[in-house]
Amino acid sequence: MTGLPAELAARLTGSGLDPADVARVVRTALAEDLGAGPDVTTVATIPRSEEGRADVVARASGTVAGLSVAEAVFILVGGGGGSGDRVQRAPDPAAVAGHPAREWSGPSLTCEHHVSDGDRVGAGQVLMTVQGDLRAILTAERTALNLLGHLSGVATATRAWVDELAGTGARVRDTRKTLPGLRALEKYAVRCGGGVNHRMSLSDAALIKDNHVAAAGSVSAAFDAVRRVAPDLPVEVECDTLDQVAEAVRAGAGLILLDNFTVEQMAAAVALVAGRSMLEASGGLRLDYARAVGQTGVDFLAVGALTHSAPVLDIGLDVVQAG
Repeated sequence: MTGLPAELAARLTGSGLDPADVARVVRTALAEDLGAGPDVTTVATIPRSEEGRADVVARASGTVAGLSVAEAVFILVGGGGGSGDRVQRAPDPAAVAGHPAREWSGPSLTCEHHVSDGDRVGAGQVLMTVQGDLRAILTAERTALNLLGHLSGVATATRAWVDELAGTGARVRDTRKTLPGLRALEKYAVRCGGGVNHRMSLSDAALIKDNHVAAAGSVSAAFDAVRRVAPDLPVEVECDTLDQVAEAVRAGAGLILLDNFTVEQMAAAVALVAGRSMLEASGGLRLDYARAVGQTGVDFLAVGALTHSAPVLDIGLDVVQAG
């Protein structure tokens, strides 16, 4: 059981996310704050059962991703969706003094979205309003903002590449250079930013890299070996030279990765391939010359920085009503 309301679980599923995976991530994150005990500061300063309302606000402009993930944090801390599968909420002050903590039976928090994932937002714009038990809101605050800010940062970084490539015909896509445990969420954020996902795991597509080529003896030998083991999987071949590109085309590769090619070499590869394979530029790509890469005629730009180096989008939470 996820502990999430059916409506929220359905929304996550519709976005291509597994509600159980989202709940796992949220519980893991919450355990870092609450695994050893309650939110002492909040318990000490907020009366038990006090109601409140808070706005989740963008402090900078960017592209939003992860609103439903943040909502899952608030819902689970606030008591879940009525399933009984709950994260323990902050207990009354007596529990801090050593008395057994008790799970509250108050109503769940409610969240109202004012924008949608994928929307561009400006500084000061309210993204979501959370209402209900004020202790639960403040206990969930940092975990919700950590996830929302990170995913929105990934979406914002992706959007910058998408904007730069507009009109070239090339698309930016991610890699497997993701934070452990957050791959599905980060790749979702890339989609929110307008990017394209590469393979999710090592089993849903083959990518023949330089070490595979070295072990097999040649590009064609490596390609043939993969085709024998996985005849129906997409196969991409990484090439370091134009000679390897030609060999990959002869072997039948439908997608070729141009590793650390210059812009001039990429253009030469496009001419050499002449539409017989799709081409993906990779290796140290930067936003300041992304358009020049896209204009060579390659189909994709693989950018690991979308996930491994995206700055967090500054998002905060403001209590607008208490008591």
